[in-house]
Amino acid sequence: MNAPTELKWAKKYPELGTGPVPVESCISPEFYEIEREKVFMKTWLKVGRVEEIENVGDYKVKKLGFAKTSIILIRGKDQKIRGFHNACSHRGNKVVVETGEETFGKSKAAVVTCRFHGWVYNAEGALVNVPEEEKFSPCFTREENDLTKVHTDIWEGFIFVNLDPAPEVTPLKEYLGDMGKHLSNFPYDKLTKCFSYYTYLDCNWKVAHDAFAEAYHVSTIHAGSFPNAFSSGLSDVQLMGPHRTTAICLSLKNEPTPVAKIANSLAAVSLVSKRGASMLPPSINPSRREDFSFELSVFFPNLLVHVAENIWFTHQFWPMGPGKTLWEGKYYLAEPKTNSQRWALEFAQCLQRNAWLEDTGTMEDTQIAMESGAKKFMHLQDEEILIRHGYHTLENFIHSK
Repeated sequence: MNAPTELKWAKKYPELGTGPVPVESCISPEFYEIEREKVFMKTWLKVGRVEEIENVGDYKVKKLGFAKTSIILIRGKDQKIRGFHNACSHRGNKVVVETGEETFGKSKAAVVTCRFHGWVYNAEGALVNVPEEEKFSPCFTREENDLTKVHTDIWEGFIFVNLDPAPEVTPLKEYLGDMGKHLSNFPYDKLTKCFSYYTYLDCNWKVAHDAFAEAYHVSTIHAGSFPNAFSSGLSDVQLMGPHRTTAICLSLKNEPTPVAKIANSLAAVSLVSKRGASMLPPSINPSRREDFSFELSVFFPNLLVHVAENIWFTHQFWPMGPGKTLWEGKYYLAEPKTNSQRWALEFAQCLQRNAWLEDTGTMEDTQIAMESGAKKFMHLQDEEILIRHGYHTLENFIHSK
């Protein structure tokens, strides 16, 4: 056996330990219920972008299966975006009937109307019209039957909600802390050409999440899409409260294929090419190293945000049950100005889509093997520090009051 190299991240973050991690949290129905209540029902969760509902009266309905609810996000006449549970005060019917995990609509009057009996709510959630209202008893009042509000806030154009019904919750800015500062002032709103994907996976949300939170797998899983393109080592790892971030770097000796080289010359939208830094905040790739490809950042619990010159993309992992996950991947680029740029964008995104398919291809097998009980622990190497921090953070939330 070769002598081990220095475990630099374990040395930097000794509080995380170096031992094996139990797989129980990925397979236990009992743990899932605790996690659902103590994490997903109480933390800030990204549910959209402001560009999706940019005009007065535009609304989006986002299903949150783990909470057995869906959320109406609507832009009011005051331009403020508010969130409400999608449940009518009359007999509990959904006000807006969803057509998928995400449903969009428009209302010039900035109202939503329940299809069951026509109760109308404005963008502030107030009940403004009840058909045949005179037939209700005198104890009924509109003022006591508004939509149920959901804590809603915005960071850098990302819309977050917190389902905790408590009157006071930790403000979003405080919850994001240093991570919010780290990823601020990137031009998310300028790169709006979105390629969006989703699928349902028969695995725990953490199994899906962990497959995207390290670079150790790149040389094997992505040997087809990105052969010899990335380094397996992480750079500039930073743990920021419950959140974490790192740089993913290129293997500079790698030579792109002739087609990729043409695409890169037309539009710098491939991760497998040297990146500039004109869009990057000073906190990202602070040494401006030549081999920097993109920043991989994890917002606890379930959101990954990646930024690079001319590119940003997200992964989000929604728990649907102990062994079921909704994965959503969104890849954002600048709108192409020419047909050749459009081709270059499509080429880059096809490679990226294939890589994501390679990633998701491992997840269900991992879950099946874990559930067999053959292995009780997983062994993480030093470069899987983000995964280790994720389980460490999860334990802290689970054992909180």
